[in-house]
Amino acid sequence: MRNIDFSSWQTLLISLFGLALVTLVGVGLRLVAMQTIQQRRERENRQINERLRTLIAAYKTLGGSFTGNLAVDPTHLSDIRRRGDTAGSSAGSAADLAPAVDSPMPESGSDRGRRVRDAVEAALSDIILLGTEEQVRLAANAAAELAAGRHVHTHDLVVSLRDFIRGVLDLDAVPASVAIPRQGPARPSATGGKGGGGRDEARQGGGGRGGAGGAGLGAGLGLGVGGGIALDDDHAHHE
Repeated sequence: MRNIDFSSWQTLLISLFGLALVTLVGVGLRLVAMQTIQQRRERENRQINERLRTLIAAYKTLGGSFTGNLAVDPTHLSDIRRRGDTAGSSAGSAADLAPAVDSPMPESGSDRGRRVRDAVEAALSDIILLGTEEQVRLAANAAAELAAGRHVHTHDLVVSLRDFIRGVLDLDAVPASVAIPRQGPARPSATGGKGGGGRDEARQGGGGRGGAGGAGLGAGLGLGVGGGIALDDDHAHHE
C-alpha cells in the first residue's frame, strides 16, 4: 500500500493496474506449475497402475498352482518329434512297419505342458521389462534355464512378486506363522467344444423342428385342397 500514489486518480489507476497485472502473472504461474505437477502425477500413477497390472498377471501365471508337478517343462514339439525319429531309426525295420497311431504325436498332457511353457515365457518377458532388480535377475535365470532345456521352478520369483505387490498396495506383510506351500505355474483350463457342440445340436434340432413344422403345414394345405375338390365333385353330382 505504500507504493500506491493517491495524489491523483491517474496515478491511482496506474498503481492498481500494475498491482492487478502482478497478481495475474503470479496466479498464472501458479496454475501452470500446478497443472504440470498434476500431469506428472497422473503419468506416474498410470505407469504404476500398468506395472502393477502386468506384475499381478505374471504372479497369477507363475504362482497359480499349489499341487501336482510345479516345474515348467521346456520341451518343444520339435524335440518330441526328434526323439521319436531317433527312437524309430534305432528300432529298425520293425519300427518302420508300426502303425501311424504309435507316432510320437503330442497328447493332451504334452499340449498342456506346451501351453504352460508359453504362458510362463510371456510372464517372464513381462517381468524382465517391468520388474525390480531382484525380479529381473530371477526371471533372467529362469529364462536361461528354459533356453538350456532344463526344468524350472518359479516359487522364488513368485515370493518376490507377492512381497513387492503387497508393499506397493500398502498391505500388511504375510505373517510368518502362515505356511504357504510352494507355488507353480497355473495349469490352463481345457477348452473343449462342449458349448459349440450343444449349440450345433440345438441348431440342428431347430432345423429338424422347422422341417417337421413345414411338413405338417404342407400336409394340412394338401388336405384342405383335397377336401375342396371333393366338395366340388359332390356338388356337381347333385346338380
